[in-house]
Amino acid sequence: MLEPKTANTPLADRMRPTRLEHFVGQRHLVGEGKFLKQLLDSGRIPSLLLWGPPGSGKTTLATILAHTVSAHFVFFSAVLSGVKEIRQIVDQAKVERERSDTPTILFVDEIHRFNKSQQDAFLPHVESGLLTLIGATTENPSFQITAPLLSRCQVLLLAPLERDDLKQVMRRALADASLGLGRHGLAIDDEALTLLADAADGDCRRALNHLETTVALALELLRSQPEAEIAPGASTITAAQVRETLQQKTLRYDARGEEHYNLISALHKSLRDSDPDGAVYWLGRMLTGGEDPLYVARRMIRFASEDIGNADPQALQVALNCREAYHMLGSPEGELALYQAAAYLATAPKSNAVYVCTHRVRADIERTGSLPVPLHIRNAPTALMKDFGYGHGYQYAHDDRDGLVLQEHLPPELAGNVYYEPTNRGHEAVIKDRLTKWKQILKQRAQHHEQHEQQTRKK
Repeated sequence: MLEPKTANTPLADRMRPTRLEHFVGQRHLVGEGKFLKQLLDSGRIPSLLLWGPPGSGKTTLATILAHTVSAHFVFFSAVLSGVKEIRQIVDQAKVERERSDTPTILFVDEIHRFNKSQQDAFLPHVESGLLTLIGATTENPSFQITAPLLSRCQVLLLAPLERDDLKQVMRRALADASLGLGRHGLAIDDEALTLLADAADGDCRRALNHLETTVALALELLRSQPEAEIAPGASTITAAQVRETLQQKTLRYDARGEEHYNLISALHKSLRDSDPDGAVYWLGRMLTGGEDPLYVARRMIRFASEDIGNADPQALQVALNCREAYHMLGSPEGELALYQAAAYLATAPKSNAVYVCTHRVRADIERTGSLPVPLHIRNAPTALMKDFGYGHGYQYAHDDRDGLVLQEHLPPELAGNVYYEPTNRGHEAVIKDRLTKWKQILKQRAQHHEQHEQQTRKK
């Protein structure tokens, strides 16, 4: 059931619309001819998963469904309830169906907080049609919702609200004398409204919370002044008052959720694409949002090997030093080392040759299993091992004038395989040239050896 709205109900909840024509944002879902609009017009609602950031309208859309569809509608919080409450809802749904053939729509807020067994408790009842499930989640359903439940639900992706949408919602709240703040008779200038919208960062609930706090401070200021001293225009909220309310903007970020993976992906791809500006921006977003700086440092160490490798061997040392510098200094001083490393890694020559090499090696190991080490490159510290041929025929590279020997180091089944193929970028170009020359020398020796063997056989 929907909770009744009182004077103590937060503004964001009081202003929650119950009709689709009052809903703001998500035009790709609720616009004319769009998916959710068609569902509401038809009156038939399938099981849905509403996936989007906080304050994007998930609960509001569920509320609109509750007022639009002729169904027994149950609101349910995954934070506060468990399997026991699910059983009670199922029992009540059976009663409603038997008594009046009324379907039950179950709205589960923060459904990602349910574990696998709790999510599985919904399955038979969603499958049978007893319950129509509408889940709301800020987390990626691919990772947080079980595959059987996910396959039975249509996923709808909600986006953060745009600035103009947030301004529209706040203007409506200021004008609404019944549920909003209209009874106070306050206006707001456009600069102040824009500041509030930008600070909300796409979150409608945050925008209305900030507006409510700003109005309370403005009213307190008016009450503290004698009526004769109140200047004209004092009933208009200004940008200065909004800045006092906001103090410091809080960015949308979850160190363990979807936004975490989005931002680290953006940082990694900016580094890979040699864009230092993108790299330092996304690094700054993560640090400002509260990410563990040592996590970022570890990711940059990984990047130095995965995407730079031997194109710039110094990159790995820079990344390691960056972690050590932050570990020593902490925030905020140590964050400078993270920015320095990000700029260096972004501008370093790139190669994933080592990364590709690891996949080739693992594939051959998976395919061929535990191949024995060739006898000639085994160590032979005992006489018994020598008797068994350990180390027999081994050539010591330092005895050669070029430091090169013509001997195979892979098992016979993999002889001749090439795993590491350096690129022409950065220091790897030097490595590639060196390997090419070595192979030419060894090839010539092999040819000479073969010619010598042929001549010996003729004699």
